[in-house]
Amino acid sequence: MKTRYIVYLVIAAVIGYLIYNKFFGEGAKKRAAMSARGPGGRGGAGGGAGDAGGKKGPGGPGGPGGPGGGRRGGPIPVKVMVVKDTTISNIIDVTGTIDANERVNLISEVSGRITGIYFTEGSHVNKGQLLVKVNDQDLVASLKQNAYNIALAKQNEGRNKQLLQKEAISQVEYETSLTSLNTLDAQADVIKAQIAKTEMRAPFSGTIGLRSVSPGGYLSPNTAIATLVNLDPAKVTFSVPEKYQAYIGPGTKINFTVASSQEKFKAVVYAIEPSIDVNSRTITVRAKAPNPKGLLKAGGFAKISLALDQIRNTIMLPTEVVTPGLKGSTVFIYDNGVAVPRTVVTDLRTDTRIQVIDGLKPGDSVVASAIMQMRPKAQLRLVGKDKKKDKKK
Repeated sequence: MKTRYIVYLVIAAVIGYLIYNKFFGEGAKKRAAMSARGPGGRGGAGGGAGDAGGKKGPGGPGGPGGPGGGRRGGPIPVKVMVVKDTTISNIIDVTGTIDANERVNLISEVSGRITGIYFTEGSHVNKGQLLVKVNDQDLVASLKQNAYNIALAKQNEGRNKQLLQKEAISQVEYETSLTSLNTLDAQADVIKAQIAKTEMRAPFSGTIGLRSVSPGGYLSPNTAIATLVNLDPAKVTFSVPEKYQAYIGPGTKINFTVASSQEKFKAVVYAIEPSIDVNSRTITVRAKAPNPKGLLKAGGFAKISLALDQIRNTIMLPTEVVTPGLKGSTVFIYDNGVAVPRTVVTDLRTDTRIQVIDGLKPGDSVVASAIMQMRPKAQLRLVGKDKKKDKKK
């Protein structure tokens, strides 16, 4: 029991020492002294000349190193630009897709064993060129047999015609022989048509793709042989907002680029979808672009620049001088060495410039540099070429 009491006494002594050191020790005295100096003391929050310590606080914002103390900086050096009327082209940038002028998947109309393939993958083929041949021996034999029957039917028809003239047979007997001849002629046409279907020929000139069949393989009407594409000219399909439909029509010229080439391409609009997409509120437009070098590929992505019209007597400013805000956009005007904010209304925008349709007039001097430092009534100082112009004035 005595041991437990001793432990309690030691703990109580430690706690008492900690309390005494906190409130009555050397550290407590130093903190009290610092508090007595107040905000003007060394390192205090007020900086400057302290009313208690009488010394400057180098660490506070009011001291020599603080942003609010010391000698204030001079006017902000800036460059300005004089607002002028200009003429711009109303250009919108949209995206589109490169399509083939003609495209078809080659599929046979008949079944049979492939006896020959007469094209090279990725090569150019001409309209009517033989591409694939299917076995037609049975059809050729049928056509030969039919030819013999036709020859016999012609002889029979000729004899009956002579007998009819001599009134040796009736008109019905002659017409029966003539009908047999005509029927055999029709059968010959059917067989020839079937033989023609065993030959797959190019429906138009273009580039043929990779084949999916081999000589000796069995070809059916469900088997794709290859894809034939005509890409000269290429088609460019894109959509524009419905508000611009009045500016677009057959003959409208567009410029575009593709990721696979550094060249700039041109196209001419030739067709417009007659209805507006109810979901996107856009109209679909299609143009044709010459492609003699084959640089444009079907399915490619096109970045299109479409010039709608020209806007005269308007103001264009660099985008960096216009500051957007919740209540509108703002620019700063240089007015006798003072920055004056001006609310403006903007409209069209390019990569580097923005159109101002209200709030500025020709002759205004717009601050064109140090925009981040601009504040209402800030003192400004012209530099560079603008300074020389100001002296002349």
